[in-house]
Amino acid sequence: MNEKNLIEHYNKHNEDKRLKTKHAQIEYVTAMEYIKKYINKGSSILDVGAATGAYSIPLYNDGYKVTAFELVKHNLKQIEMKNKNITCVLGNAIDLSKFEDNSFDCILLFGPMYHLISYEEKLQALKEAKRVCKTGRYIYISYCMNEYAVITHAFKEHQILNIKDELDENFKVLNKPTDLYTYVRLEDINKLKEDTNLERIKIINQDGPAEYLKREINSMSDEEIEMLIKYHLSTCERPELLGAGRHILDILKKVD
Repeated sequence: MNEKNLIEHYNKHNEDKRLKTKHAQIEYVTAMEYIKKYINKGSSILDVGAATGAYSIPLYNDGYKVTAFELVKHNLKQIEMKNKNITCVLGNAIDLSKFEDNSFDCILLFGPMYHLISYEEKLQALKEAKRVCKTGRYIYISYCMNEYAVITHAFKEHQILNIKDELDENFKVLNKPTDLYTYVRLEDINKLKEDTNLERIKIINQDGPAEYLKREINSMSDEEIEMLIKYHLSTCERPELLGAGRHILDILKKVD
């Protein structure tokens, strides 16, 4: 992970604003739906890569005990300005040494796996999340999917001839150490689960067609959005849709 570039990126990028757009609400609503499905109010949540509090703040307001862990100091200050009761800790997802083993009921990794480029870094972040998670409790991970990147950036944006050297013969994105984002396929996600000996509870297409239909969704009425979210939540667990969206949400349980 290029920490300097990532900090510069998030000093400029408004993640809260993105998640409040109509199309990104599908991603957000899906995550919140599945957090509340398995995590009881009053439980302790460590939000690793908390950004400016898009999840930390509403979860705290809903009755959870939230600790926001974030790489970018500016982002943590934004959380502190919005809610002084949330514990804010500065640090990198691959090193959670500020926390004791078995400290939290739930770990959220909604961002770090987008930016940790190498498999070794991803594995370290997941091992750290497992360490600080209580046995029998849950880890939620969001990943950016390879096919979204290829379809959107290579073909939709007519860049395939310019970036073909950045793909392997099977159209898998070849990540470079200087990249800001990394893209995975189901086999990559499954290997991380297996190498950390975590049990899968659910794996979900987190945002469905939303990223492909931004213009159409952002022009929908509230009633249409409501029906789209209802449709998405009724289909997001279907195996034939996994990997089709921009994000996958993997819900894992610590069993040892």
